[in-house]
Amino acid sequence: MEVTTGARTAAAPPSAPDPHGGGRPATARRTRRRRDDSAVAGLFLAPGLLGFLLFIVVPLAGSALISLYEWPLFGTPVFIGLDNYTKLFGDPAFFTALTNTLVFAFVYTALNLALAIAIALWLGTRMKGAGIWRVVFFLPVITPMVANALVWRLMLSDDGVLNSTLGGVGIEGQSWLSDSRFALAAVIAMSVWQSFGYNVVVITAGLTAIPKEILEASRIDGTNPWQRLRYTILPMISPSLFFASTMTMIGAFQVFVQAQVLTQGGPGESTNTLVLYLYRNGFSFDRLGYASAIAWMLFVVVMLVTAVQFAGQRRWVNYDK
Repeated sequence: MEVTTGARTAAAPPSAPDPHGGGRPATARRTRRRRDDSAVAGLFLAPGLLGFLLFIVVPLAGSALISLYEWPLFGTPVFIGLDNYTKLFGDPAFFTALTNTLVFAFVYTALNLALAIAIALWLGTRMKGAGIWRVVFFLPVITPMVANALVWRLMLSDDGVLNSTLGGVGIEGQSWLSDSRFALAAVIAMSVWQSFGYNVVVITAGLTAIPKEILEASRIDGTNPWQRLRYTILPMISPSLFFASTMTMIGAFQVFVQAQVLTQGGPGESTNTLVLYLYRNGFSFDRLGYASAIAWMLFVVVMLVTAVQFAGQRRWVNYDK
């Protein structure tokens, strides 16, 4: 090929051969490399995708299908359509369990976050042994929940440690687990103790990410500790608080072990939760279809609450540093 410029004509230099492609065009070589990379990526992703399909998608689809049947644990399933869902709206026990779960979720989340913020701020005061205290607060998170619940059941029994301690100072003990006035509060207290250490770690990470210059400028402006917390620290750690509140709320709706071990849902139905009610219908009352319908209603409730949290984050979560 020749290139003509004015009256001068020169031959265009030949394109340099691809040193790695054996004379093959560079575009073809890049295309083949992308295909090879995609094949390798697919190979690494395959086990995770297979596990997701087998342990998430298939059980979800199976649960949705079972909820359309009257499905005994042993026996022949009978298709009944949406009858299980219509029964839910006329079931007083379901609404009691739903109310208990909502009360537990909101009170537990609020107490958990308040305690986690207080402890994280305390540990952030450059106190000696802060790392050891973080480990101490995190230990209940990694210990088995059943074991923790059994210990709390012994502590809160009528002749347990708490009542013995109160009696020693002249205060009459209470039936913490068999009195409907205190049973749900006892379940909430045990749950907060079990899990607030996780949020301490999350919020501590948010606190350490605050630039020291911002805190110093706030002090120079003459703010007191409360003003500094409200107008500087909390807005700066709002992404950590949003993550902690969302994950804590989702976990709260799945409360089961605490109520099962501490109170077995009693006294009466005062500590019966949705997951405990689901378990009883499936494995005690032999109604797997009805239990699956409860599970899907729980899924809808969790999705609605989470959607409200995500919609509200625009008003209070600050991602600018």
